[in-house]
Amino acid sequence: MPVSHERLAALNEGPRATTRPAPIASTQPTPVAAEVTRRNATTPVAPVAPIPVVAPRSVGATHETEKLAGETPALPGKSAAFAELRQRVMACVKCAHLASSRKNVVFGVGSIDAQLMFVGEAPGADEDAQGEPFVGKAGQLLTKIIQTMGLQRGDVYIANILKCRPDTPGQSAGNRKPTPEEMQTCIPYLHEQIDLIRPKVLVALGGTAVEGLLGKTEGITKLRGNWQTYRGIPLMPTFHPSYLLRNQSPSEKRRVWEDMLQVMEKLGMPISEKQRNFFLKG
Repeated sequence: MPVSHERLAALNEGPRATTRPAPIASTQPTPVAAEVTRRNATTPVAPVAPIPVVAPRSVGATHETEKLAGETPALPGKSAAFAELRQRVMACVKCAHLASSRKNVVFGVGSIDAQLMFVGEAPGADEDAQGEPFVGKAGQLLTKIIQTMGLQRGDVYIANILKCRPDTPGQSAGNRKPTPEEMQTCIPYLHEQIDLIRPKVLVALGGTAVEGLLGKTEGITKLRGNWQTYRGIPLMPTFHPSYLLRNQSPSEKRRVWEDMLQVMEKLGMPISEKQRNFFLKG
């Protein structure tokens, strides 16, 4: 069979590769894509909240400086109330004769959260000079009594009915008893101290303190060791420490100590056998 020259050349080259045309992409969306598109078109898009810019905390910043604007300030507490009371007392001139002669107002000292509060009658010369109650010899003895109870001076609160030393015109030394009028004028400050501290037990030191607090004049010898009540708080009358400086017999010290043992029991304090036997004859 005759074969043309062109046909023979084609047979020698072998079979050619067959290239399929690429499928044409459909312009119609799939059912799922169509549903997503429909929902996006009908659902409103929520606005995106701006991201707050937080300023870096400065070195030494405190809680007070970082409070949020508009935050309600905390109500003043006991410390603020006590500071306000102290400010009023320090500026008091109700008793003009005492204000003109004093060196310092003797407000009080100790813990404002104390469970035990001691109350004396008025500052003496040492207290007037230093502005703190019970710092003279009688005060040093009171501190020893407090320590013997197992406490420290800073654990209790110590104050007087009068915040100023009674004046002693014409005298270069010594103290005088406050008058009933002076105590009546000044005692509202003590009432505020007691109401703020709310101690569990009060101790009245000496007959004048008992008279000023309770209005009783029977004498401290009859009243000491017998529980009284003052402003709803149990009160123990006892001798003033200055009395023990003048009467240092073990029997008198024991009387005061028995009063303190009652105070400790009222406060629920532990009492050792050694403490129970202080100032007892062997």
